[in-house]
Amino acid sequence: MKQQLNDFDPAVRAAALETYLTAARETTRAEFGLVNLHAHTFFSYNAEGYSPTGFAVAAHERGLNAAGIVDFDVLDGLDEFLHASRQLNLRGCVGIESRVFVPELAPFEINSPGEPGIAYHMGVGFTTTRLDPESLAFLAEMRATAEQRNRELIARVNAYLDPVQLDFARDVAPLTPAGNATERHICHAYARRAADHFQGDAAALAAFWSAKCGPEAAALDLPSGPKLQALVRAKTMKRGGVGYVQPAAGSFPTQAAMNRFILAAGAIPTIAWLDGGSAGEQQLDTLLDVALATGVAAIALIPFRNYDPKQPDARRERLYQLVETARRRALPLFIGTEMNSPGLPFVDDIECEALAPLAEDFRAGAYLAYAHTVLQHRAGLGLLSPWAQQHFLEPVARNEFYSRLGQALTPATEDRLGDLNADLAPDEVLRRLR
Repeated sequence: MKQQLNDFDPAVRAAALETYLTAARETTRAEFGLVNLHAHTFFSYNAEGYSPTGFAVAAHERGLNAAGIVDFDVLDGLDEFLHASRQLNLRGCVGIESRVFVPELAPFEINSPGEPGIAYHMGVGFTTTRLDPESLAFLAEMRATAEQRNRELIARVNAYLDPVQLDFARDVAPLTPAGNATERHICHAYARRAADHFQGDAAALAAFWSAKCGPEAAALDLPSGPKLQALVRAKTMKRGGVGYVQPAAGSFPTQAAMNRFILAAGAIPTIAWLDGGSAGEQQLDTLLDVALATGVAAIALIPFRNYDPKQPDARRERLYQLVETARRRALPLFIGTEMNSPGLPFVDDIECEALAPLAEDFRAGAYLAYAHTVLQHRAGLGLLSPWAQQHFLEPVARNEFYSRLGQALTPATEDRLGDLNADLAPDEVLRRLR
């Protein structure tokens, strides 16, 4: 079943979902208070190969209260994931992630290691791919720019790894359904290509990778395991590697331009937090002032990166400071585990000792993202809509409304909202669920 749910053919995935739903209707589903709004799918890269449908089913099976997908540079999984979530009675939302240039912080490293002024950035709560022409052009440019970067990267790495050579169209693009490949796909392709080139000669393969990536390569999971792929990425594609090119101001859209696209699409511009260790993230209030001035209204983070489960450390203290700042500034928190490299957890245990004091903040953010998605889709009444601005003078009250609605609502009860319109008051919306 898992193979069919994650097949590249959408018809196969759709049929597998129907089979799963037939069986699932005979069981009672429990929710366990866990959320993951930041799972990449195979439309960018997922270490488990999850399609949007496959991830939705897995989230349903594990009793997540809410789930969301986030892919790099594309919204290719949006319609499929939201459809599957509704069928599974799973609170769902969809995001996008890319890198942006933040001119106000150009001298400082932010959350992209070794790249001053460059930041990973997100939008959360997209509801449609039927966008205005300007937004569609922006989205198309992100996809095209990502492909061009990959082609140029491959050309540089090919020169170094000769005689192991990749062709983007032949070796890389087919590894993901819509051709939106990432560096991880490229690493996978190089590992496979090298294994094919040396035709089962393990000693020659080990010698090749040792010569190109260091002697430690010979002790890794040859011929093409995830540890080898991670080493290839680190040695050839990241800072200091032969394929790496330091991004400049024009390499990515500005944070402001990205946020204009996100807002035009009806989603929530969201700053991405790494771990508070960089010079940019240590200036948290300045970082947020700059972000909020360009439209940011939420913070995304990956909890497991931010604490040591065995003992308190500086990262945990910075995590607590971040959450306290988010509370003070009324910025909802969207959490998730990415799942874009092997070994990452499916979902964070937010009831563990380190995260339990923050669990309600994380759940509230997930419920808010879902409620935004529903109201924006049904009537354009999302978190940052004119309707929300009219009825909520304070962001705290606005956030509490959307979180409360998202907790009370599920896809199975969405029809109780009836016909929504901008003439309704928030209390009237809530009363429809009683």
